[in-house]
Amino acid sequence: MHEKKHTPMASSTATAAAESRELITRKPGPAAREHVLGYRGFRFGARQPRCRLLVPDGVVKVMLGFGESVRIADAVDPRQSVTGTSMINGLRATATLGEHTGQLSGVTVMLTPIAAFRFFGVPMAELAERNLDPADLLGREAGRLLCRLAECRDWASRFALLDGVFAARAQAGPECATEVVWAWRRLGRTHGRIRVADLATETGWSRRRLERRFREQVGLPPKQFAQVLRLQEALRLQDGGLPWAEAAALAGYYDQAHFTRAFRDRVGCTPGRFGTRRASSKPGDPLDFLPDQVTSVLLAE
Repeated sequence: MHEKKHTPMASSTATAAAESRELITRKPGPAAREHVLGYRGFRFGARQPRCRLLVPDGVVKVMLGFGESVRIADAVDPRQSVTGTSMINGLRATATLGEHTGQLSGVTVMLTPIAAFRFFGVPMAELAERNLDPADLLGREAGRLLCRLAECRDWASRFALLDGVFAARAQAGPECATEVVWAWRRLGRTHGRIRVADLATETGWSRRRLERRFREQVGLPPKQFAQVLRLQEALRLQDGGLPWAEAAALAGYYDQAHFTRAFRDRVGCTPGRFGTRRASSKPGDPLDFLPDQVTSVLLAE
């Protein structure tokens, strides 16, 4: 029996497959536009461990995977981690690290927390700071959805399928309180630069009631959610060309020291290190999940 030898061409083909990358972004169709922020169809191959830092962004993500598993760890305390092929990532106040090797493929659905509350029909506080298996919330429907997605002939078919699924479940789910939706939108418009006491006054609720209902239907308390939005605003301004100090001041931080301390507490590194990583990213690296947001940087590849 003769041993089969790999030709250089075969080796090159295998290497290309291991390092192949495909990313398709798509806005939802009209039926799901009220509930879904966007879709990302992805297929990444990595021969070496690949690690990405994901900063808090105020978005609930549903990753439905068909390939190898990914490990998600807390960037501030990496001892807290979970591994899976598919995950529901609730709102977080701190960054996470995503690590994988091999073929990673699937679809990520980006949801507002308001839409996620309607879609999953559970208190969003149960998802906050956690990464759950979709089966934990959707039961057998999660497995059926994954099979249907894997059988689709192309990305367009997968996105169309998800449009129908998310629109139908959101329509059947519980309604958010008008006051919570209003407060969530007000925080977004001000990039988190409004006091919780003022939010409560404007809704007509007590501060305690607003905090309780907001956490139930959004996931984080309004103060923490505001801090995430302020961090995102500083990142967006710096990514647009402003120095860190100016970006921090415009986002509402007292001074550079205050911003650096808050950044390290939430992201696990200094703003300077994060900016250096962003600046050294390869052209075409899919850094951010949504336009006008700074959501990640590649740490190792």
